[in-house]
Amino acid sequence: MISDDVMELQKLFYQTHNYLNSEKKDRILILGIGNYLMGDEGVGVHTIHALSKINLPDNVDIMDGGTGSFDLMPILSQYPLVIFVDATMDNRSAGTVDVIYPKFAADFPSVLSAHDVGLKDMIEALEFQNQLPKIILVTVSITEMIPMTISLTDNVENSIQNVVNKISTIVNKITIKK
Repeated sequence: MISDDVMELQKLFYQTHNYLNSEKKDRILILGIGNYLMGDEGVGVHTIHALSKINLPDNVDIMDGGTGSFDLMPILSQYPLVIFVDATMDNRSAGTVDVIYPKFAADFPSVLSAHDVGLKDMIEALEFQNQLPKIILVTVSITEMIPMTISLTDNVENSIQNVVNKISTIVNKITIKK
């Protein structure tokens, strides 16, 4: 037997969201993705911590998404724009920062770090349900994942300020029509 609270969570998870009717319709979400306990793989979460210490426009929310994947769907579907920050293993120098404007799940790099299947699957599910927000993906190249450490390598640590600067520039240029 499934308890009532689990049933309510299931309804929330699968209900259709329309961000135009959402309280988030005029907001931007910056979502850091990654496993904080896997060294450089957690750079998205570290970036969220850095962003929490600066002044961002009033219409910007920040969130540590961890490795949440499908659990994030009800949240993401409420925003018209989501900026993801994530690590990527793309054989480039550690700390290389890219800004990508994917339109579909297929446009996501195939070399996102360890949780890429969940993230891409979530994006495909939102796309299928016609609930996919506009997405900006900020990636930071990493060369390895080191289990059970919250420390970043020097190159990745040094890239965080670059990511913060890029995100600040982006959100300060965006106007969401009310």
